[in-house]
Amino acid sequence: MAIQIPDQLDPAWKAHFEHEFSQAYMLKLREYLAAEVNSGAVIYPPADQWFNAFLYTPFNDIKVVIVGQDPYHGEGQAHGLSFSVPDGIKIPPSLRNIYKELSRDLGMNIPMSGNLEVWAKQGVLLLNASLTVRAAEANSHSKQGWLKFTNACIRHINEHKQGVVFLAWGRFAHDVCSVVDITKHCVIKTSHPSPLGATKTGKDFSAFMGSGCFSLANEYLKKQGKQPVDWSLDGSSSFE
Repeated sequence: MAIQIPDQLDPAWKAHFEHEFSQAYMLKLREYLAAEVNSGAVIYPPADQWFNAFLYTPFNDIKVVIVGQDPYHGEGQAHGLSFSVPDGIKIPPSLRNIYKELSRDLGMNIPMSGNLEVWAKQGVLLLNASLTVRAAEANSHSKQGWLKFTNACIRHINEHKQGVVFLAWGRFAHDVCSVVDITKHCVIKTSHPSPLGATKTGKDFSAFMGSGCFSLANEYLKKQGKQPVDWSLDGSSSFE
């Protein structure tokens, strides 16, 4: 089995993928993943969902980028979108805190599902830095080439888009977004929404809880003349 560029990828992403897939590091990553599969290792998410973030959010539609670190490594959790889990899967602690801040910030109802596909379809790129993980082994694929690939995607957005909001939650995301040109984009830095990090502050970032990052993102998008994101997941939020 080899990593394939999905046929349904939009042309703007496909051109970028073709460039990266021609690089030596990507060949090594593809060989590594093929060896993992051939050895019988269980990899999450399923192979047909590895590139879901790009499939759900065409390049030209990107308004917001939310950077995650690693896919969930429990059975049935990961489906290719950062912080998101499929319908029917228990909502993880970090996503529960995300929902709490959404409720506090925008007065929205707490969703019953952890599926964030609705955000992705509105132009929110839910990008994990690593796109695969071995079952029950966090960060097991993080040093195999994925970070180079996803960092190249961030640079591509930075260079070829204008007025994108990067929601950088936690030190890892801060580092990933350090390449973003803040004269043409907006980077909102907070602590990570995990239970251990959600209330932490630093010299250059606020605590996630109480940050108002979702309303701040929408305010910026409106100033750019763009449609703000309906963060509610059920259509109940107001843009006014």
